Amino acid sequence: MVIYGVALLAGCLLAGVFVGELLGQLIGVQANVGGVGIAMLLLILVGDWLKRRGRLKPVTGQGVIFWSSIYIPVVVAMAARQNVVAALEGGLAAFAAGALAVVVSLLLVPVLSRVGASDAPVAGPGAKDGD
Repeated sequence: MVIYGVALLAGCLLAGVFVGELLGQLIGVQANVGGVGIAMLLLILVGDWLKRRGRLKPVTGQGVIFWSSIYIPVVVAMAARQNVVAALEGGLAAFAAGALAVVVSLLLVPVLSRVGASDAPVAGPGAKDGD
């Protein structure tokens, strides 16, 4: 069932947050150090382990895929918000450095898209090898 995939994701998140908080305390900072990344690694490892043993049914995998596709953008947006708040509190130089990085990144999008472009036509969904 889809709910088992959600439960798997939630369990990995709780374990990751716990380990991230523990790491933060061990190195002397009052913050979660890598908890979300640890949670995602746990999700990959546990999901693969369950799949190899035939315990992860396709419907359960759909629950994991659904929430992970929502979860990652939300976490990125939260981290980006924290970075903006820290930059504003850090003063004009920190804000200007962040703004400059964004502008340069936007300007590089067309350049990077040309680097990865291929002249070969892309095969359609029904194409077979040798078509």
